Amino acid sequence: MNAMIFAAGLGTRLKPYTDHCPKAMVEVAGKPMIAHQLLKLRDAGFQHVVINVHHFAEQIIDYVNANGSFGLDVTFSDERGQLLDTGGGIRKALPLFDTGSPVLIHNVDIFSNADLAELYDIHVADGAEASLLVSRRETSRYLIFDDKDNLVGWKNIKTGEVRTSHNELQQVLECLVEDDETYRLRAFSGIHVISPTLFPLLRESDEVFSITNFYWQNSLNRHIRCVEASAGFRWVDAGKPETLAKAAEIVGRLE
Repeated sequence: MNAMIFAAGLGTRLKPYTDHCPKAMVEVAGKPMIAHQLLKLRDAGFQHVVINVHHFAEQIIDYVNANGSFGLDVTFSDERGQLLDTGGGIRKALPLFDTGSPVLIHNVDIFSNADLAELYDIHVADGAEASLLVSRRETSRYLIFDDKDNLVGWKNIKTGEVRTSHNELQQVLECLVEDDETYRLRAFSGIHVISPTLFPLLRESDEVFSITNFYWQNSLNRHIRCVEASAGFRWVDAGKPETLAKAAEIVGRLE
């Protein structure tokens, strides 16, 4: 099974930790973030992992290599020349994957008790082109799904801004502030699975772009759906100093 870890970010929110190291090398519960993610992927049955790198890239590469790639087949997608955002990062990494299999995407700073193998299996069984793990977590920016779990748009609750390729729904989604009978607001976890059928569209995209934007822009004609996290789902974005302790707590519960 293929997976990709987004580890190329500048880690601006984690300063001063990232003044001299990449976000992926910031420690959580005594190990760099990248170690936790690789071990979780390995334990879930993934074999081939691509890691994109940019900020202090050599530190990540040297650490992973020094630890025998944690028993995985790891390759690096080098973005030191230009940071490509999430969609551009996947686009650049496409030649490094087995293009006949879906790819699970995971942000390096996301810690959760999500069952990654289960998410991958659900994606394959459903036949979706992209499966986005979501939850009812409170946030300012939500993805919007219909009653058949299909993505229809994105909304910033604070500003009221709506983005959708379903033009006839623009007004309906602008008025949506909570779930109704047809549409649901859900928080994206930063964990998703993408199928090879979307790779040609990714190749045709700009060099630098957001994968979230790519998903809603193509949701009208492609099967892009949500997988809602089960009860007891624990999740934290460890991209800020004040959330590192919460990430360590999740790690402790999983060990």
